[in-house]
Amino acid sequence: MNPSLDAALRALPDAARGAHAVAVAAVRGEERVVVCRGAAGPDTRFEIGSLTKTFTALLLAELAARGEVRYDDPVERYLPHRVPGPPITLLHLATHTSGLPRLPPGLVTRSAVRSGWFSNPYAGFSTADVMAALPRTRLHHRPGTHVRYSNYGAGLLGHVLVRAAGGGEYAALLAERVLDPLGLADTDGDPDRPQAVGHWHGRPRPPWRIPGLPAAGALRSSARDLLRCLTALLAPERAGPPSLRAALADVQRPRLALPRTGHRICLVWNLRPRAGRPLLHHSGGTRGFTAFAGFLPRSGTAVVALADAAPTPTAPFIQAAYGTLCALDP
Repeated sequence: MNPSLDAALRALPDAARGAHAVAVAAVRGEERVVVCRGAAGPDTRFEIGSLTKTFTALLLAELAARGEVRYDDPVERYLPHRVPGPPITLLHLATHTSGLPRLPPGLVTRSAVRSGWFSNPYAGFSTADVMAALPRTRLHHRPGTHVRYSNYGAGLLGHVLVRAAGGGEYAALLAERVLDPLGLADTDGDPDRPQAVGHWHGRPRPPWRIPGLPAAGALRSSARDLLRCLTALLAPERAGPPSLRAALADVQRPRLALPRTGHRICLVWNLRPRAGRPLLHHSGGTRGFTAFAGFLPRSGTAVVALADAAPTPTAPFIQAAYGTLCALDP
């Protein structure tokens, strides 16, 4: 017998060690529950780190649905410089198979000089720095042959999509194509809007800034907004204009299989078969926050978990959120 949503969520905030504000939420069929603890409410904004990449994937799929890009487009078509080596496609970027390193060359050095690795490591690395890094980048492997997680690749995908759509800023394009149609009023990349205060080893952290790679980790969101987004992913046919409905379905389609595990990678989302049915999930973290989102399309079940404390090495909060999602599966 499955637990009630409320009962399943009540214990989850206890796993967020060192957090002062926690918001968790779940949907299962017509049931919806949000549980908050400490200095948090349903609309409190948390930094979501790499969960930003799932929104970038939606943006990619939305542009693809309109015919503005193709998944097999080479990245160099949209950028002022090319990365030396074999062509990298948009699909390579969205599945972490580009061969790009985790970080662009020069970021660590710039962080040490300009912003500080332990507080805001990306703050001193601009869009111009990203573009200047392209010809100096060395691939770890031939694109499409291995999975290697890359913030650089996801951030680069955001720049490609903006240029493909005619220019401007990632934040504005994402709002126009994804956030506003979904009604996500609490979600954007603005570090100056009110949000929870992040903590790292118990110490308050300044707001996260990632100006050169916003598509990789700049967004803030609330439990309310993320639950609304997951609800749209559970029922794409009910959400937004046709291009966004197509995108919500397309990001869930498996693109490659990981050897020996049975796991799949969709557009950014990780897919794990569970009793023969797909479970999709992703997590995120900054120097002061931890975030998790996961959903089971076949059973209409989803879980969101947000905390104002940086991830710990063993990530008990993320693991507990994943376990809660599994426990809610009917």
